[in-house]
Amino acid sequence: MKMVGIVLIIIGVLVALLISAYAYYGGFKTINIYTENQGGEVIVYENAIGDYKNSAQYTDRIYYELLNNDQVETTKGIGIYYDNPRIVDKEKLRSDVGCILDNPDDSTIARLSAKYQLKTLPKGNFVISEFPMKGGLSFMIGAMKVYPALMKYSEENNLKESPVTEIYDVPNQKIIYRREILK
Repeated sequence: MKMVGIVLIIIGVLVALLISAYAYYGGFKTINIYTENQGGEVIVYENAIGDYKNSAQYTDRIYYELLNNDQVETTKGIGIYYDNPRIVDKEKLRSDVGCILDNPDDSTIARLSAKYQLKTLPKGNFVISEFPMKGGLSFMIGAMKVYPALMKYSEENNLKESPVTEIYDVPNQKIIYRREILK
């Protein structure tokens, strides 16, 4: 009988730890959707083909190359995800992944464009949601919660499918999800 009590206590502690971790990483956060005019960021990026879970390696590589080789520090990562992973095979998923340049001047853009792929994102109206970025689990939990909310909003408002952009805002510890409004 004593053993059953100990097992129940261990199970209870494990459940409490799991619930606490889920809460800490944003699992109970209410997902708010809003629309706003945004865009115009200049990004340094690589084209990636394959599973979206590998995106961080591209962002990290570009971040460290910019920092160590070009003395350019960035504070935001970015991923532009073109395909729906529920429809497209993992090995065929397309994305542009990298870093957002913080207020680049013309000479910085010219210098970096000789070495990297750069583009300025279009300005427009976007459906947007934000999620806390507190660690690796935030990316997984955020995707599980935010993507269905974005899809539901898009369906309810008869919006066409468009790529989803994730902005990894390190200073503000949040992930910004945005999807351009195409009618």
